[in-house]
Amino acid sequence: MTSHAPVVVPTLRDFEDARKIVSEIATETPVLHSAYLSGECGAEVYLKAENLQRTGAYKLRGAYNRISKLSPAERERGVVAASAGNHAQGVALASSRLGIKATIFMPVGASLPKVQATRGYGAEVVLTGANFAEALKASQEFARESGAVFIPPFDNLDVITGQGTVALEILEQVPDVENIIVAIGGGGLAAGVAVAAKLEAARQGRKIKIYGVQSEHAAAYPPSLEAGHEVEIKTTPTIADGIAVSKPGHIPFELIKQHIDKVVTVSENDIAKALLVLLERAKQVVEPAGAVPVAALLNHKIKPKGTTVAVLSGGNIDPLLMQKVIQHGLAATERYTNISIMLPDRPGQLVRTAEAIASVGGNVVEVLHTRHGNALQISAVELNVSVETGGHEHRLQVMKALKEAGLNPRLNEPRLE
Repeated sequence: MTSHAPVVVPTLRDFEDARKIVSEIATETPVLHSAYLSGECGAEVYLKAENLQRTGAYKLRGAYNRISKLSPAERERGVVAASAGNHAQGVALASSRLGIKATIFMPVGASLPKVQATRGYGAEVVLTGANFAEALKASQEFARESGAVFIPPFDNLDVITGQGTVALEILEQVPDVENIIVAIGGGGLAAGVAVAAKLEAARQGRKIKIYGVQSEHAAAYPPSLEAGHEVEIKTTPTIADGIAVSKPGHIPFELIKQHIDKVVTVSENDIAKALLVLLERAKQVVEPAGAVPVAALLNHKIKPKGTTVAVLSGGNIDPLLMQKVIQHGLAATERYTNISIMLPDRPGQLVRTAEAIASVGGNVVEVLHTRHGNALQISAVELNVSVETGGHEHRLQVMKALKEAGLNPRLNEPRLE
């Protein structure tokens, strides 16, 4: 295990100074009350809308705070960073504002809108590697060879204090807040929010709880906290790519270990449901990584007592992914149902199926009828029907109607890969 110097805990003055700097470029994002989530959780729930931040995410705060402190000689050398998207845009805009050349390394599969936005803010984008870890390695090699200053996405105190300015705004906007829930990837935002919130609450003579949330497919913090040191895990694909980090940053980990009350994980289904709720109930476009705090509330992984703020950390979602996630979210809430039915290959079977679905108010939105397939007999066809349903009870009614019509329906549950 690599030895590190002791981590210095930022002071409240550090966060207040960072806020003055960050205010030069970032907006104070609104806090929105959610009647729906409040009803679901039995406590008042608010949403800190960092998805409405410039560049679409909180990352601008930490990037600008760090880059603004570079010396004239360092500025002349330029900066370099690695990111799947949000940190890239934050570094690009911050550098552009300060007149500094920025080179950003992004994975080959990075979201096209994020790549285009990063270039639009004036940075040179280099697409390399299959994932963030490979892009990170390439960026660090570039820094060594070119002399450009590397801007870490989370493992840096200036970045962390910049991100922690979110907490100072929350405590002003919701003075009675008792709980803050935040996503965790490498840990920069969570560390900054946790330390800043607890310092400010202590100054006010009260306590506040901070909860962190990770995707089940990239949850390095639970085993790391259990071990007492950073543990590298093997991540698996997740729609929450913004927090898909295989190993905690050292500085964030040490701060989170001391200041966060609990870290939980959520599934892909949980995240998809949360995105749908945010669209329908809060009218907010949020990326999967930014929705994990709401996912934790909806599946009751976190059961807060008292006024709660969930941080929507970003809103940069690819429209194609949004389309897929919405469909998955509808299926997960049983409002979109895909059914397979084996039918004899003779006239009238499609009508028979449609009539059974219509008899209970189901609306057929898509049909796939095929005679091809290894499991099909010569005299059989397979029918895949997508139906709009009104929830669990209505789905049961549709399945019952099909069975009463003499059919043998099978539910197909979609997966988010």
